[in-house]
Amino acid sequence: MLGLPSGSVFLVPWTEQWNTEYQEEAKRITGEIQPHLLAVHHIGSTAVPGLSAKPVIDIAIELPSFEAGLRCVPGLTRIGYAYKGTNILPDRHYFNKGEPRTHQIHMYRTGSEYLRKQLLFRDYLRKHAAARAGYQQLKEQLIQNNGSDKYAYSDAKTDFVLSMIMKAEQEERRD
Repeated sequence: MLGLPSGSVFLVPWTEQWNTEYQEEAKRITGEIQPHLLAVHHIGSTAVPGLSAKPVIDIAIELPSFEAGLRCVPGLTRIGYAYKGTNILPDRHYFNKGEPRTHQIHMYRTGSEYLRKQLLFRDYLRKHAAARAGYQQLKEQLIQNNGSDKYAYSDAKTDFVLSMIMKAEQEERRD
């Protein structure tokens, strides 16, 4: 299942289909904005095998400069994305696709601290089963309490996410 209707928050068990969907979408994106991108990353819970997630594929695009994001708008619009601007995070261009929403693009300049933390968190969860299980448990609890408020759901995960990023950074320094 893929797609999250506006105004709702629910989790779906992880499926290999999400990896397949990401790969296919990454090819479409690359075909449209190739000259502007440095890398495409699958991020968010759909990128972590075994972790339930909202059924939306999160994609991070790494650009040589933040300004290059505006040059990507026409190509991404051609393949169904709506540009939502930079209002939520000042260092991110945001796009979404579908109603219900099936894909989101988070576009950052290379070297972005936000992108670095997204990738650290994803990789930490992939590597550490206990952290993944803790995150799964937290998400299930929050869905019960905040099933109709995506902002409350996201905000309530912040402390856990930040603590995992700190652990990942400590691990990175040791290696």
